[in-house]
This record gives sequence, structure tokens and C-alpha cells, in this order.
Amino acid sequence: MGVQIESDRNDIERVIARAQQGLTERSSLVETLVLAAVAGEHVLVVGPPGTGKSEAVRQVAAELGGEYFEYLFGRFTEPNEVFGPVDLRRLRDGVVEIETAGMLPEAEVAFLDEVFLGSTAILNTLLGILNERMFRRGATELRCPLRLCVGATNSLPDDVSLAAFADRFLVRVFVEPVPDPLLEDLLAAGWRTETTSTQEPLGMDVIDRLAAARQECDLSTVRPMIGSAIRRMRAAGIDLSDRRAVRAQNLIAAAAVLAGRSVASDADLWPLPLVVPTADAQPVAREVLSDLLAQSENAALPTIAEETSAGPLARMRRMMHAAGELEPVDELVADRDGRLRLEALLREIDAAFLPETLPSELAEVRTRLASALLS
Repeated sequence: MGVQIESDRNDIERVIARAQQGLTERSSLVETLVLAAVAGEHVLVVGPPGTGKSEAVRQVAAELGGEYFEYLFGRFTEPNEVFGPVDLRRLRDGVVEIETAGMLPEAEVAFLDEVFLGSTAILNTLLGILNERMFRRGATELRCPLRLCVGATNSLPDDVSLAAFADRFLVRVFVEPVPDPLLEDLLAAGWRTETTSTQEPLGMDVIDRLAAARQECDLSTVRPMIGSAIRRMRAAGIDLSDRRAVRAQNLIAAAAVLAGRSVASDADLWPLPLVVPTADAQPVAREVLSDLLAQSENAALPTIAEETSAGPLARMRRMMHAAGELEPVDELVADRDGRLRLEALLREIDAAFLPETLPSELAEVRTRLASALLS
């Protein structure tokens, strides 16, 4: 990896940390959105209303920068509300052209809430934008700068006619309400006064450089493992289209680049369960791929790497990341809440690893934290 890409990776980690602020139990969603942006793929977020889907997307979009478009679809949403109105001046000349300024065709990041409520005319036009990055309507033909589109829905549609459209969202994220043990964290985060980040947005040039590095990533070593993973999932009854199988490579290459690797390894296979299209099938995928995903790790995306792989290296990376956020330890031990956070992390480390299997790097962190609490 070159110096510029290494700098971009560091910038990405800072952006992720800022985007996660104020969100409870949505760290993995934030990391997944960034992974998809680098991979050039789109994300479908499925979950009940009021679970923080839109806020997570907005915070990621604000940190990434670029032109942003957001719209809540309904049964009566008109195409001009999404793509722009007809240019009346050109219409007088008998030409149907669309004024796209500020609308979806010119967006770099887009969020489409209740996306499956769009009309046939809207969804058919969206197909071209999502798949080919091209907008065609009337006499207007425009190449779209879209890097990431996030669709949200309360549930997956039963209508088979929507299957082709839904398949354009390679990544599937299923969210649930914040669990009861974390309700206090949720209430505290929701009570804080909203603040606008004073940091400059990342900028699409960084995403583009990382995406270019992703395209150059060498997948030859892991391609046999990807093939084996696809066969295992299909044998387990998981329905994966050829399109999803092929495009999963974009996520693996993006994971490798964000981990600082130009050659993908078995440590980068953890995004595979994200391409599984249903909530019930994703745990099955993790189970049948458990041995292939055992070496998964990603320092830039520790939460989602652990959740998708449940691998020990991913757990270690995430705990190391959590320990880094507790620095400086000396200041924390003087505060009651800070001591509780340190104790909670120590309990989590002890629950995740037996003493004989505790990685040396994490063992050093545990020793330091324990010594600080005893001092």
C-alpha cells in the first residue's frame, strides 16, 4: 500500500469514529456503510421504525461529504420528486428533458427510505442508476456520480416482481431495537443536545482512491475459498444469485484495502454473510462458514468484522479498539463511570478468551487495565 492510501485509511478510521458518536448499537451499521462505499455497492437496511436507520445514514453521509439526497417514498411519490421536474422551456420545443440539479441523479450518497413503496416508473429508472450509474428519462441521459445508495425498509417485500430491484442492493443489514441492557446508553445519547461536527468531511476523492485500490486488489489467493463458501451456502439452502456471488468479491477486496492489504487473505472473507439476502439465512451462513471465517480481522472495521465472522481475531481487534478508546486509563480510574467501563471491558476479555488462548497483544492490554484498577 502506498503512503497516500495509508493516509486515506487513517482518515476513514477517524470518519467512522465520528459517525458513530451519539449512536447506540449502530457501530456495525456505520462500518458497513463505509465498507460498501469503498466497494461501490449499495446497502439495504431492514428493521422496524425508530431503530436509528436514518440517523446512522445521515451521520455517515455528513462525514463522507459530497452531494447528498434523501427521500421518503410513498405510494403516491411522483418521479419528478426523486429525479427532478421536466424542463418546461425545453418542453415548449417538444423535447422532454429533466432538471436534475439537487436531485438523485446528481447525488454521490443517497438514502431512500421505504424504498419498495416507489412506483414501477420510479423503480425501473432506479435500476439503471443503481446498476449502471446511468439516468435515462426522456431525452436526458446522464452519468451519475453515485458512490453509495442506502435503501431502508421495515420488512422485505413478498412481491416477486420486486426481486430484481431488491437484488441491486448487494449488502443486507438487519437491525433490531436497542436491547434492554443498553437502554440507559440509548436514553443518554438521545438526551444530548445535537451538535454539528466541526471536522471537515472526508471528501469523495478519498473514497475514489480507496475504490481504485480495491479494483487493483489481488483476489487470486482467496478465490478458491470464495467459491467453496458459495457452494456451502447454496448447499445449506441459501439462495444466492450469480450476481450476488460475483459482486461479493467487491466487498472482500474493499475489506482487504481497508485493512491495509493489497492481496486479500482469509482474514478478509468476513463480508460474505452480508450478501445473504434474508435475516434467517445470515446466521446459517455464519455457521456453515465458521472455519473459513475463523481468521477474520479488520482494525478499521472491528465491530462488523466480529459480528459477521464471530472469529477470535476479529473479537481481539474489536477489544483492542475499545481499549484504545478508554485512554488515558489514569484519568478514567479516577471517575466512577470510567472504572465501570474498564471493569466491563476486562470482564468481556475474560469471557471471550481462556487464559491459554488469550493473544499476547490483548494480554498486555488486559494487564495494563487491571493494574490501573488496582493502583
